[in-house]
Amino acid sequence: MHSLPFLDSSRRENTVLERKLLKNRIQVTFVLPEDQPTAPVSVVGDFNHWNPAAHPLESRGDGTRATAVSLPSHSAHSFRYLAAGDYWFDDDTADSHDGINGSIHT
Repeated sequence: MHSLPFLDSSRRENTVLERKLLKNRIQVTFVLPEDQPTAPVSVVGDFNHWNPAAHPLESRGDGTRATAVSLPSHSAHSFRYLAAGDYWFDDDTADSHDGINGSIHT
């Protein structure tokens, strides 16, 4: 596992987890600055079997990029971000951390 030297730690504060209620599910939108890191990024987690092709972040045209995932209500899911070149990094705005992964609670 590599660190992410090109991710400015002050810019990580711009990560956002947006939540929207959809009946008995929660739509979680993972948001990062469009240029930090400059490489393509995916969100990977237990909700997509850690598959980097499942949820790549796409430009929103406002300086950010995002991807949305629909998760069951009242559940917890582990996740991390994976940038090109096998660079893994965390989301400081995750609901909790287990020492390796961030966790989102719906």
